[in-house]
Amino acid sequence: MFSSFDDKLELSNGVQMPCLGFGTWQVPNDTILESAVSTSLQLGYRLFDTAQIYANAGAIGRAVHASGLSREQVFITSKVWASHRSYDGVMSAFKDMLDQLKTNYLDLLLIHWPAAQGEPMIWQSQNAGTWRALEDLYKQRAVRAIGVSNFLPHHLVPLLARARVKPMVNQLEIHPGHPQFAAINFCFKHRIAVQAWSPLGRGTLIHNTIIRDIADAHGVSPALVAIRWSLQHGFIPVVKSLSLEHLKENKKAFDFTLTQAEMTRLDNMPAVSFSGLHPDTVTF
Repeated sequence: MFSSFDDKLELSNGVQMPCLGFGTWQVPNDTILESAVSTSLQLGYRLFDTAQIYANAGAIGRAVHASGLSREQVFITSKVWASHRSYDGVMSAFKDMLDQLKTNYLDLLLIHWPAAQGEPMIWQSQNAGTWRALEDLYKQRAVRAIGVSNFLPHHLVPLLARARVKPMVNQLEIHPGHPQFAAINFCFKHRIAVQAWSPLGRGTLIHNTIIRDIADAHGVSPALVAIRWSLQHGFIPVVKSLSLEHLKENKKAFDFTLTQAEMTRLDNMPAVSFSGLHPDTVTF
């Protein structure tokens, strides 16, 4: 689907989202992240993913401000943590996000995890109340797009039934060995774009024999095969890297194409590299 590093995906509301993201999970809010973001901006990366729970938005904000780029040239995503799953909680978290990023709007705001514990009527109502805050921020043009993260079809169905504005994005753990096609197909049917977090299986996929075999056939790294698989399926991979070498290498995912046979082989890989974080069983 994506043939160039500069390609963008048009969301259901017309907003253009870059096709390769820079992830910041488990990266502290310090000079290491600030330097990595600065380097990635110089290399042409424009999509940066953070979250309330990551507590590192300040480093991203400082790097963007120092880059000389206009705010409109950078696409920033953040996510509301479970502790703030309520209307007022979202509003409070959002103000803090803007303060830390030193910006007056976000490009994309997501609910990080669905409420999914206990009686369905209770958690469905909680998700709807949280979503209403995102809708209001969207209508106020404080965010350019809104969405969810880790929502499976049975979380999305009741949300869509109550929503005044439908989610534009769903960010899911997706990679070969954990493709979540049922959720992906549901999203595509409802014009919800899909982002892939942990597209390299937390780095473990680089040792997978199937991926290494395909990588050898193309003369590329195993990481590039996993990234390319996401791109050809139309997902937006959000890849974490603090290494200049890897930041440069990831851009080469647009320099080759996986065959249909290779895509099928990756689609049908045995289950592997799942983080173990399932939205119905996590305790946060």
